[in-house]
Amino acid sequence: MATHFQVRIAGQEGAYAVQAARAVLDVADGLETALSRFREESEVSQIARLRPGERLRLSEPVFACLEIARAMEAATWGAFSATAAAARRTQGAPPRWSLDSACRAIVCEEGLVELDLGAIGKGFALDCMAEELAEWDCPAYLLIAGGSSILAGDPPPGLPGWNSGLGNDDSARRYWLAHASLSGSGIAVKGAHILDPRTGEPATRRTRTWAIAPTAAVSDALSTACMVLSEPEIAEVIAAHLDWGALLDDNGQWRAYGIESFGKREGLASGAIFSGM
Repeated sequence: MATHFQVRIAGQEGAYAVQAARAVLDVADGLETALSRFREESEVSQIARLRPGERLRLSEPVFACLEIARAMEAATWGAFSATAAAARRTQGAPPRWSLDSACRAIVCEEGLVELDLGAIGKGFALDCMAEELAEWDCPAYLLIAGGSSILAGDPPPGLPGWNSGLGNDDSARRYWLAHASLSGSGIAVKGAHILDPRTGEPATRRTRTWAIAPTAAVSDALSTACMVLSEPEIAEVIAAHLDWGALLDDNGQWRAYGIESFGKREGLASGAIFSGM
């Protein structure tokens, strides 16, 4: 993940909130050790060393993350893939792998399973951090990973949500965010680094995308997929999930899909998004 995490907790005594924040940051550190492809001892690095026919038993968090990755690959018609970069490096077909739920293991079926969880790992970490906060009985929180992924719990006392912007703190597009995650992807910082898993070529359809979903892992993967998908494809993907939304930026031309075009909508599993601040 190699990113900076922030924890904001409301409605708690200061010293207790600090202890809770330290606990959830420890969760993030542990996931970094397991999910980073840059650490030789990580489970992701061990997976990359598997040969066809071999398998590796995984820890519960890593297995859960890969289950979500597989589900998002199917939900986005292959526009999100944890092995997109590997397929481009080898200039061939993507590796084939499967998950054995009974043994909580990954099975290498063909090729080298070089996973890059950068488009989902940060969000997954935020979801796990939120679970830790639930153990500490801290329901009102805002968790941030690298500025591009945020996960909100209960609002701060007296407010309808957490004041959240798209990108920079001075963003003109701001929302009250509660019980939902907002994630962004784009080419402004790292250039055309997002690959279309279906072609192996860089995604250049648009400048930036933002996605909203009930969990941060899903919103992270969805924002990446929206950099790849055509607009008709995005419309169909979002229409199939009432608690998903997408906002597209094509050089200043904004278009929204789902969650009433990122406006106010209540009664969804993801909570409520409030716009027009």
